[in-house]
Amino acid sequence: MSVYAVKTTASQERTVADMIISREEPDIHAALAPDSLTSYVMVEADGPAAIERALEDIPHARNLVPGESSITEVEHFLSPKPDVEGIAEGDIVELIAGPFKGEKAQVQRIDEGKDQVTVELYEATVPIPVTVRGDQIRVLDSEER
Repeated sequence: MSVYAVKTTASQERTVADMIISREEPDIHAALAPDSLTSYVMVEADGPAAIERALEDIPHARNLVPGESSITEVEHFLSPKPDVEGIAEGDIVELIAGPFKGEKAQVQRIDEGKDQVTVELYEATVPIPVTVRGDQIRVLDSEER
């Protein structure tokens, strides 16, 4: 089995992947629409003919990219990236969810195992450490830059 790339309309990758899978073509095994890959869907199939048959009536699918890939070339799309990746102690962040939404804070500690960050709010009268999930913050200024 090989992996093939299908060119799609921008922002329609997930729709195309869902439609390819819903065709129930026996030679198509999986479709992947990673967020980091725009305008392309990766399809695992026995051959390109099965994908071309499936693409005939899918509106946002443009064409099949010539050539094939191996599973090792798309493996990095299959493992999720931790939310705290790219955050360092001392970074200035903004809380984008939770009770302190909109507040600015400084990162004090990072727990990669739990995907949590402990921050200290800037506007607070008394410095109180607050622990939030990594997906609830946005880095504004990093000391590493």
